[in-house]
Amino acid sequence: MKKDIVIFDLDGTLLDTLADLASSVNYALRRHGLPERPTHEIRHFLGNGIRSLMRCAVPEGTDEGLSETAFRTFREHYVQHCMDRTCPYPGIMETLAGLKRRDVRMAIVSNKLQPAVSELSAHFFHDFISIAVGESETVRRKPHPDAVIRAMYDLGGTPQQTLYVGDSEVDIETARRAAVPCVSVTWGFRDEDYLRSLSPDVLIHRPEELLDCLELPLTNEAGRAK
Repeated sequence: MKKDIVIFDLDGTLLDTLADLASSVNYALRRHGLPERPTHEIRHFLGNGIRSLMRCAVPEGTDEGLSETAFRTFREHYVQHCMDRTCPYPGIMETLAGLKRRDVRMAIVSNKLQPAVSELSAHFFHDFISIAVGESETVRRKPHPDAVIRAMYDLGGTPQQTLYVGDSEVDIETARRAAVPCVSVTWGFRDEDYLRSLSPDVLIHRPEELLDCLELPLTNEAGRAK
């Protein structure tokens, strides 16, 4: 069955947010006298939401109160600076335009809080995407499938019509829990070899390759990565 719904992860899939996230992490660490982290370490901390990000970034054994204070500082800084250097990955906007020409309906799901997801989606992707679902009181963070299921049904679709696109192990597990196939991308926050070790349904290296995935007879069974 041809796929006519595509649901995207945000960070590491549509948007390169690493520079702004790393800047805010290190601002918070520096502000509270904690050692800063190199960007390549912060890259591997991403995928499970900002609280998990800061929990990984502070040194092991850091006092819980100090960890919480650093998290609040990070969040305040990131709200003000989340679009300083963030931008779509090369080829993303052209791919979204190609999907739109094929009458594909699109949504974004993310482990960011709902207000941030809505703001980033509206700023960068308003011509293509109207459904953007983040963490909220009624939507649990991925790998819970809540956000994917919410987006899919808001678009009037079924798992048989849907592809999920993401860059991490969290996205693969989310798709499996939502019973939709996952297209894993290699330009994001995880290395290709690591993604291959997870037996993704499909692995792509450039955004435009996604257009070819619409015709593939994909189910949510793993193990057919190209």
